[in-house]
Amino acid sequence: MCKVWKSSLLLGAISFLSANVAFAQEEYRDPKKRSYIETFEGGMFHKVERYENVKFKKRPKNVIIMIGDGMGIAQVFAGMTANKGELYLENFRYCGFSKTQSADDYVTDSAAGGTAIATGKKTKNHAIGLDKNGRPAKNILEDARDRGMMTGVVTTSLINHATPAAFMAHQAHRKMYEEIAWDIVDSGVDVAVGGGRKHFEGRTDGINLSDTLRNRGVKVAYSVDELEKHGAGPVVGLFADMHVPHYPERGMMLSRSVEYAINKLEKDKDGYVLVVEGSKIDAGGHQNKTPFAVKEMLDFDQAIGVALRHAAQDRETLIVVTADHETGGMANTGGDMETGMVKAKFVYGKHTGIPVPVFAFGPGAEKFTGFMENTDIHKKIKEALKML
Repeated sequence: MCKVWKSSLLLGAISFLSANVAFAQEEYRDPKKRSYIETFEGGMFHKVERYENVKFKKRPKNVIIMIGDGMGIAQVFAGMTANKGELYLENFRYCGFSKTQSADDYVTDSAAGGTAIATGKKTKNHAIGLDKNGRPAKNILEDARDRGMMTGVVTTSLINHATPAAFMAHQAHRKMYEEIAWDIVDSGVDVAVGGGRKHFEGRTDGINLSDTLRNRGVKVAYSVDELEKHGAGPVVGLFADMHVPHYPERGMMLSRSVEYAINKLEKDKDGYVLVVEGSKIDAGGHQNKTPFAVKEMLDFDQAIGVALRHAAQDRETLIVVTADHETGGMANTGGDMETGMVKAKFVYGKHTGIPVPVFAFGPGAEKFTGFMENTDIHKKIKEALKML
């Protein structure tokens, strides 16, 4: 069900009434939270495996899109430094850069950035799954389902936050959390994992969307342990009232959820499209906290490692890793590859307009080189899947 609200008056009223709730979702962007912590001391390492000389099939059957929210090249290299000079990302031999500008601003927000990747359409900041004229734009998961493929979304933010929402919803504004939650219920996604339980079970309209999901045959899980016990059939994981806790407090939630999602989706003979977001690299940039950004980068890389292992084994999965934008204008000013210490400064507390990296692995990876528009990522994926 697509509920695009066109009335700016009504949207303004809704925004006013839900201001306190919306602030709670966006609190990580509050300038008062900015504390300018410059140094990550190190000591958090993970083993990196190499996947060389893998002979891929001619074209992909499956696609995994991995978005490090707020991840620029400085965040990547900070994570590499923190992990003694190596990341799973080094397995990606095809690299490029994405230009992230939205339809109405040099600096995109996550809604417009996510929508560009999800739909191949530039849109205005704050819009979810719409084109620049406010019309619903079909996303890659909807295209995949039309072909009989399975679909999934895993995030460490609210499941109805801007970036993941762009792949499942069509709404006028990213802060329409309850409307986006309805869209997710109606989306038909096979696996959806993240936070945001409040917008499903503590809604202002009194409707319990978790009960709605159950009545439609969808399992609702409240933890990774519960998720991993679920077998056949669609599942929605709501692991927190709001955002999922930071890493390492949340444990290996992201990697375990990605492992679960791939194991579930790969059983489909027609293939799958999975979207994974490492959401809180962005929050580290907003708060100008080097340790925060580095820890989230390390967690995201471990989730990339899970996807790589599957792709190297089946040889028919294309993985594309990118960002919706860079956050904070991060600059690495010092580090130690032996201890994992990283020093960095931020020039800003918001998003920047600089290009972000694009990495690709698997059949069709050679398409993702050079400078490209963020909308080209969507188009290149569809080309690889023969959807165009």
